[in-house]
Amino acid sequence: MFQPFGYSSMFGGFFSIFTIVFLLILGVIIFTLISNARRWHKNNNSPRLTVEATVVTKRMSTSRHTHHNMNHASHTSYTDYYYVTFQFESGDRLELGVDGQQYGLLVEGDVGKLTFQGTRYLSFDRVR
Repeated sequence: MFQPFGYSSMFGGFFSIFTIVFLLILGVIIFTLISNARRWHKNNNSPRLTVEATVVTKRMSTSRHTHHNMNHASHTSYTDYYYVTFQFESGDRLELGVDGQQYGLLVEGDVGKLTFQGTRYLSFDRVR
């Protein structure tokens, strides 16, 4: 069968690049899953600590996601991530991710008992 010059090498190059990109994306997904599993395992094996702490700062990060469908229309969604930095009596600081409700309840300068496990925020009880 007659093939124009470079026809087979052109598609061979495409499949090579496609394979490399596919393997890179697969590698990133596997790395992320393993990292998250390690963090979850480490947090579960860490002791639950309750210590005196002060809310020092709060910050919020927004992530934008654009989704495309078959009709060439797109939909954009946003995800908010909330973080609170606590300072201990020793002067050490720890930033923990919290949910939106806790973020709204905590105020910079609040003093209380922080309960956490590894990098997992559990609760904060204000001292009045």
